[in-house]
Amino acid sequence: MNIHVKGVFFLTQKLLPLIKDGGRIVNISSGLARFALPGYAAYGAMKGAIEVLTRYMAKELGPRQIAVNVVAPGAIETDFGEGAVRDNPALNKFIAEQTALGRVGLPDDIGGAIASLLSEDNRWVNAQRIEVSGGMFL
Repeated sequence: MNIHVKGVFFLTQKLLPLIKDGGRIVNISSGLARFALPGYAAYGAMKGAIEVLTRYMAKELGPRQIAVNVVAPGAIETDFGEGAVRDNPALNKFIAEQTALGRVGLPDDIGGAIASLLSEDNRWVNAQRIEVSGGMFL
């Protein structure tokens, strides 16, 4: 089991006694679990494992009414990959051209989706992969 997947699994196990019945868990995946780019095989496979783990957690924690979902960001201007999306104008332009909303994502684009999944308004959303990518690679 990949160390990242192990970390999500074991951290969740440790925190379960602290999560109230009816609580929420949001795991983080990546658009790279849906589409393939050269050089990201291990990362994409690990994020795919997080998505499968999310569904199992949702099933296993259902009796406690704990909803478990996964957010999968697309390309975001961050330090990931040594800041390539943020700092490489050609890569940034390419990704923006492949995204329905015509730009690369910003860190603030992800927080609202996570907050929404944590709210009571979305208590019936469970075991879902929510891609937050602006429509990348449609």
